[in-house]
Amino acid sequence: MTKIEPIHRKNVTTANQGSGAHPPEIAPIDDDEIDLVELFRTLWRGKWWIAGSMAAAIFVAAYWAFFIAVPVYSTTAFVTLENRQGQVVDFENVVSGLSGDQTSINTEVEVLKSRELAKKLVVELDLVNDPEFNPDLRDDPGFSIGKVKDFVRGLIVAQDEPAPETPDQTIEEVTTNVLKAFDVSNLRNTYVFAIKATTEDPAKSKLIADTLADLYILNQLDVKFEATQRATGWLSERVASLQIELETAEAKAKEFNAGTELISPEAFEALNRQAKDTRERLKATSDRVEEISARIAQLEAAAASGDRQNMAQVASNPTLTQSLARVEAGTMPADLFDTQFQQLIQNETVARARAQSQTEGLTQSLTNIETQIDRQSKDLVTLQQLTREAEAARSIYEYFLGRLKETSVQQGIQQADSRVLSMAVLPTIPSAPKKTRVLALAGILGLMLGAGLVLMREFLNNTFRTSQQLEQSTGVTVMGQIPSLPAKQRKDVIQYLREKPTSAAAEAIRNLRTSVALSNVDQPPQVIMLTSSIPGEGKTTLSLALAQSFACLNKRVLLIEGDLRRLVFAEYFSAEDYKRGLIAVLAGDAGLSDVVRHIPEVGVDVLLGEKFEANVADLFSSERFAQLMTEARSQYDVVIIDTPPVLVVPDARTIAQHVDALLFAVHWDSTDQSQVAEGLRMLESVNFRPSGLVLSQIDMKGMKRYGYGGQYGAYAQYGRKYYTN
Repeated sequence: MTKIEPIHRKNVTTANQGSGAHPPEIAPIDDDEIDLVELFRTLWRGKWWIAGSMAAAIFVAAYWAFFIAVPVYSTTAFVTLENRQGQVVDFENVVSGLSGDQTSINTEVEVLKSRELAKKLVVELDLVNDPEFNPDLRDDPGFSIGKVKDFVRGLIVAQDEPAPETPDQTIEEVTTNVLKAFDVSNLRNTYVFAIKATTEDPAKSKLIADTLADLYILNQLDVKFEATQRATGWLSERVASLQIELETAEAKAKEFNAGTELISPEAFEALNRQAKDTRERLKATSDRVEEISARIAQLEAAAASGDRQNMAQVASNPTLTQSLARVEAGTMPADLFDTQFQQLIQNETVARARAQSQTEGLTQSLTNIETQIDRQSKDLVTLQQLTREAEAARSIYEYFLGRLKETSVQQGIQQADSRVLSMAVLPTIPSAPKKTRVLALAGILGLMLGAGLVLMREFLNNTFRTSQQLEQSTGVTVMGQIPSLPAKQRKDVIQYLREKPTSAAAEAIRNLRTSVALSNVDQPPQVIMLTSSIPGEGKTTLSLALAQSFACLNKRVLLIEGDLRRLVFAEYFSAEDYKRGLIAVLAGDAGLSDVVRHIPEVGVDVLLGEKFEANVADLFSSERFAQLMTEARSQYDVVIIDTPPVLVVPDARTIAQHVDALLFAVHWDSTDQSQVAEGLRMLESVNFRPSGLVLSQIDMKGMKRYGYGGQYGAYAQYGRKYYTN
C-alpha cells in the first residue's frame, strides 16, 4: 500500500507528519495594493452587467424625461443697483443711497429673496388661485409619493384629523412654493441682480420675474417714504419740545437780569477800576501815616536829648535853624526855640491824625466796593450761564427746525436705489428637463451603478471561479476543470459521456485522468479516492466519469461506492436486482468477485454500497477493509472510491489511509472558500493532503458571463473547434 505523497509546489507548505502537525491555512490573496489592471479586467468581465445597467438607467431616464416630467420654462429679469445717485435735497440721514460694497450687495440679494417680498408677489398676482403653487387646487393624482409618505407617517405616528387651513396659512404655503419658483443672484463683479423665474407656463415665468423686479423697486421707495415720514414726525415732536425749552431758558435769563443791580458788564468793569484806585490811595495814605509817625518819634527823641543843635538838625526846619542861630547870638531867648520845636512836633501829630482819618475812610470805601464787586460777580456769572443756555437752546432749535423743513421737502421726491435694467424675455423652449443632459447623466449613473455592482459582486464573492484562484488560495494543484454535463437526470450522465466522446466534458475527464496517471511517474496511483467538503459538489459523477475514462484505456477498473449513507449509484444505472455489496464483503458473507457487478454502460466493475445501521467510520477502519483494498489492488488496475464529504462525516479521512491519490472536488462558483479551507484542514489534521483539486460543474455560460470564457481550459472559446458537445 502506498501512502499519499504530498505534491511539492513552490511557496506551498507540504503535509506535516505526525499527529501534532498543524495544517496550513488557505493563503489570502495579497490585497495591500490595488491592481489597476486586474480592476480593469474585473470591470471588463462585467461589461454586460455595466451595459445593461446603463441601458436600464437611460431607459428609465428617457421614460421620465419624455413621458412623465412636466416641462418648465425659465426667464430672467435684470435689476441694477444705483450706488451713485444724487439727492434733490442733501439729507443723508433720512434718504441715503446704498454704498455699493459687497455687504450691501449681498443684503439686497437677501431682500429680493425675502419672504415678505414673495408674499407681496403672491398677493399682487393672486397666486393663491394658481394650482401650480396651491396644492389644494390640483387634481387628485390617485397615487403619488407624497400620499405614500403621508400613509407611512400615519402608520408610524398616530395623527389627528388635520384642521382646515386658514387663509393666512394658505398664503404662507403658497409663498413657500413661490420662493422655490424663482432664484436671485448677483452677476460677478457687477451691481446687477438676475431674477430668474421658473414655472410651467412661459408667460407666468415672465410675469413673475418682471413683477418681482417692480415690487423690489417699489419696496425701496416705500422704505424711504416710511423713513421720511418717521423722521418728519419725530422732528416735529422734537422741534416743539425744543421751542418750549428755548422760551423757558430766555425767560429765566430775562427775569434774573431784571432782579439784580447789575447794569452791564461794562459798569462792573468800571467798579473794578474804582476798587483798584481806592487800593492805591489807601496804600499811599498808610505809607504817609507811617512816615509821619517815624518823624514824630525822631523829633521827640531829639527833644528828650535837650541838644538844641541836634534838635535843629533833626527838624531840618529853616525857621528853627535861624532861631538856633539867634539863640546862640543871644538875640533870642532859648525858651522860644523850645516852644517852636514843640509846636513843630504838634503840627506833625496833627498831620498824622489827619492821614489816619483818611486811611480809615479809604478802608471803609474799599470794603464797600469789594462787597459790591463780589455780589455783582456772582450775579454776572449766573446771568452769563442763563444766557448761554438760552443761546444753546436756540441753536439746537434752529438746527432741528431747518432739518424739519428739509425733511418735509423730501416727501414725495425719493428715488429708488435700483432700476430695472432689462425686463424678462418670454421663453419659447423649456428650460427643463434637459433631455440630452438627463440621458447623459443617467448613462453615467448607470455606468457607475453597474461598475459598483460588478465590483461589489466581485468583492462579496467567496467562491472559486478559476483554477488560478483556487490554486493561489489553497496551495494545492488543480488537476482538472470539469464542465457541467448537459444531463437532466443522473442516469443520462453515462449515456452522454458514451455518446459524446469528443465533447468538452469528456475531454476534461481525460485531462483529469492524464494528470492523475502522471502525478507519480515512477509509481502511478492505483487506488484513487474522490471526496469534497460538502455534498452536491459532483464527486459521484466525477467518480463514474473518471472510471469510464480509465476503462477506455482497456484497464480493469473497480468503482466502489464508499458513501454508504446516501447510496446514489443506483440513480446512475439500474441496480434493483443487486442485493449484496460492500457490507457483505466486509462482513465476510461474500467474496469480492461474488458481489462485484459489471456495468456495460460504464465498462467497469462496481462494488455498490448497502445500508448499514452501525458506525460506518468504524467499518472502514477495520482490518477487513484493508484486506479488501489489498485484494482489489491484486485484481484491478485502477480502483476508484467515491467517499462522503469531509465536513459531514469522518469516513473520507478513514478511507484515505488506504489510497494512493486523493482528488478533492470543488463546485465552481458555489462552494464557500471557508468550506474548502476547513475540508482541507480536516484532511491535513490526519496528515493527508489531496493529490489535486478538481474544479467541477463549471457553467460555460456563467464563465462567459463573468468574462472568463475565452481564457481557461476545456470550456474556453478556442476549444469549440475541437469539441462536439
